[in-house]
Amino acid sequence: MERINHPEELAVWKNEILAERIPSKKKIVISSGTCGQASGSLQIIDAVNQELAKKGLKDHVEVKVTGCHGFCQLEPNLIVYPEEIFYKTLQPQDVPQIVEKSILGNEIVSSLVFEDLKTAQKAIKQNDIPFYKKQERLLTENNLKINPTEIEDYIALDGYQALANALFNMTSEAVIAEIETAGLRGRGGGGFPSGRKWEICRKVESNIKYIICNADEGDPGAYMDRSLLEGNPHSVIEGMIIGAYAIGAQEGYIYVRMEYPLAVQHVNLALEQARKFGFLGESILGSEFAFEIHLIEGAGAFVSGEETSLIASIEGRRAFPSQRPPFPAQEGLWGKPTNVNNVETWANVPLILRKGADWYAKIGTRRSKGTKIFSLVGKINNTGLVEVPMGITLREIVYDIGGGIQDNKKFKAIQTGGPSGGCIPAEKLDLPVDYDTLAKAGSIMGSGGMIIMDEDTCMVDVARYFLHFTQEESCGKCVPCRIGTKQLVEILNRITEGNGEEEDLEKMEDLSKTIKTGSLCGLGQTAPNPVLTTLQYFRKEYESHIKSKTCIALVCKGLIAYTIDPDKCVGCLLCLKSCPVDAISGERKEVHVIDQDLCIKCGACLDVCPPKINAVSKVTGRKMARILKNASGKRV
Repeated sequence: MERINHPEELAVWKNEILAERIPSKKKIVISSGTCGQASGSLQIIDAVNQELAKKGLKDHVEVKVTGCHGFCQLEPNLIVYPEEIFYKTLQPQDVPQIVEKSILGNEIVSSLVFEDLKTAQKAIKQNDIPFYKKQERLLTENNLKINPTEIEDYIALDGYQALANALFNMTSEAVIAEIETAGLRGRGGGGFPSGRKWEICRKVESNIKYIICNADEGDPGAYMDRSLLEGNPHSVIEGMIIGAYAIGAQEGYIYVRMEYPLAVQHVNLALEQARKFGFLGESILGSEFAFEIHLIEGAGAFVSGEETSLIASIEGRRAFPSQRPPFPAQEGLWGKPTNVNNVETWANVPLILRKGADWYAKIGTRRSKGTKIFSLVGKINNTGLVEVPMGITLREIVYDIGGGIQDNKKFKAIQTGGPSGGCIPAEKLDLPVDYDTLAKAGSIMGSGGMIIMDEDTCMVDVARYFLHFTQEESCGKCVPCRIGTKQLVEILNRITEGNGEEEDLEKMEDLSKTIKTGSLCGLGQTAPNPVLTTLQYFRKEYESHIKSKTCIALVCKGLIAYTIDPDKCVGCLLCLKSCPVDAISGERKEVHVIDQDLCIKCGACLDVCPPKINAVSKVTGRKMARILKNASGKRV
């Protein structure tokens, strides 16, 4: 196929692609995003190709390598079509029996399908697995159908049809009106109405305007943008071109983290294909509209996710935020009007134009429309990437989709919004997930990270961890963020070390409010959220750290001690050999002793002590003080 110069040619190309495909033909779809490759999907691909060649089936079975299918915990996995048999956590040696039974025959390899740990029921098809049942996969579903290196797969699924419709049948004002009617809000964290942002940028008079895709997701444990760029890059590119047409931009940038090599590779290839077939460059699809996209690899600074910092980085300056107003939509890249949206926002645009704003607006809640993609990680049974309708409750995500807490432990909290988000307690599990409700609870939607915590989590330590992260990632430009976060970390360190004072709690609240009010950008303005929400919902934990020197979760090293029960110890030497600082002494078949002055509290002794013996334990509070007093004559 040569360059497409008219929408009719695009429709002809799509029909030709579909005509070449045999619906009843056997097909093996292999999940191979970054998570899949890390788990061994490349070896599975090789094994499948070798086995098909061995059986003489290469010309009779289609092998499609796709992006992530979402259930990262079950990687590497594949699906056999047309039966839709889902096989999980595969090894190369599993492939021959899959080919023998499910390709040559019509049998299922029972040992390789999903089995629910709670009910012992097996699920053959992907949609029968509880992890997928309550999802509404508008954006991520196509990851199962598209080889991200082949533009033909995207065209077969109506790819670039929305662009063709916009260029030839809609004015720029009509495109923006459709986005506004749909109620699409920015998925990068702030939730600002996308149509309104586009309209502001469109109205600014300038002969040069820019479009930016913010793919610099830096939240620990978040990988929503990465998955979309790896699995379906053309959806993002098409959304950007439509947005450029709507505001009158001539040039665009995709700013992606350099730590995403597979995403970078797939986006670069997709851009080349888009240029080749006339979706980028001069006279797009034969129209008078011209637009080009460049890819920029970011250096990994967390603050670059803030749009004015990102713009500074593209310009070759240090990633410092700028005072707003003026907003980037008014004065952005190189001083010109610039529209910045994140990956997920852009990917929604073609979907809205294809299926209609009214269709999209029916999904979600009154003020939060559509779906949202979350990375579900932490102390939960089912980890992975989930796409759910706005308004679903936290309980449904944690228990119905996530399968509950690991090892049947109690749910304690969920943090939404990454390091700048808040920690929501168990009593608020029935909160609906939307921008406004999460904000009222003290958290944020953020880009979509969800970290699940169980009863063994110390919420003071959680606040300390995330404040340490944001303090290190602060660009240092403004005093409230640079100094304020440092002071918060120092106070939290004192509390977790057993040196906190009751006055510290009020100090942290006052300091947090000052940081939120006085910081220049969103990083500083939201940095205190972990402190404020843990103080609001878990204040008793702070008080126990300060008043009784007790960490009830047995996490804070300054408030715990390891001890060996003389009535249980059998002198097996396992703990002695595992201690990295030789703090344990004792002979074989004699009771061992821990020197508390040497112990670094690494927990190696507890890890190696056989469960049947259970001689090593962690203690806190009065028990810890008594042990340390007996060991050194000092009361702690």
